[in-house]
Amino acid sequence: MKTSVTVLGLGAMGTALARAFLAAGHPTTIWNRTPGRSPELDELGARRSEDLTDALTAAPLVIACLLDYASVSEVLRPAATALDGRTLVNLTNGTPAQARSTAEWARQHGSQYVDGGIMAVPSMIGGPAAFVLYSGSTGAFEQHEAALAALGRATYLGSDPGLAPLHDIALLSGMYGMFAGAFQAYALLGSEKVSPTAFTADLLVPWLTAMLTSLPRMAADLEYGAEPGPAGSNLAMQAAGFVNLIQAAEDQGISPELLLPIQRLLEDAVAAGAGDQDLSALVPRLATNVIRAG
Repeated sequence: MKTSVTVLGLGAMGTALARAFLAAGHPTTIWNRTPGRSPELDELGARRSEDLTDALTAAPLVIACLLDYASVSEVLRPAATALDGRTLVNLTNGTPAQARSTAEWARQHGSQYVDGGIMAVPSMIGGPAAFVLYSGSTGAFEQHEAALAALGRATYLGSDPGLAPLHDIALLSGMYGMFAGAFQAYALLGSEKVSPTAFTADLLVPWLTAMLTSLPRMAADLEYGAEPGPAGSNLAMQAAGFVNLIQAAEDQGISPELLLPIQRLLEDAVAAGAGDQDLSALVPRLATNVIRAG
């Protein structure tokens, strides 16, 4: 018998979650603050409830996927007693601090709490490329891992509920940083009406793919310390060359605002005596106490 599930929130992602549970054969109750949303789920066999307490008590596994943690609190607090004895899996995007606070609130109301970070867009949910990060109650995760696998590969990070959002935000930070570089590249090309499609296929993707091979070495430097000896591409050299990225953007009528924070990090690191080190030496400088001291 498949575990019964309740899904709270029927935005694009919540609807995709409910659809995946239904496709995997899980009896699924759905609830949304705006009644009648995503009517296609009714045709797929979902049980729609307009009463929150009824929705919460309909299943041992409750999935929340709302706009933000404030919405989760606003929705659940009036019906908190209905969570007693149930597992609350919060797949709403948020911060580690918010996850830890929500976990404590859930514990006080008799609920086991698991926080999650969805690393997929709605169309990917339930497919082979989707994966979801989880942290929080170990027992609750192990109990419901098979049901959660309906959404995508389930990766458990530990009992601290803040770990899933921490990893989620870290991955998104890496993604947006990559996109920021691509935005700058496309803007530069556009200033000369160069084809972005050919540039992307022939040059940008191969170049970025090659540069990704340096990440494991950077990670090792951060965890174990850099190997002795001169850096292959030291910060002093890179800071000197980075000036050209700023100047070229300005010459082409393109804002360098996406690049300026990196230039500042480079120049501050060199001024602090780290000019002979590699790019990984910039990471510790992101700590606010280092930035303020600089």
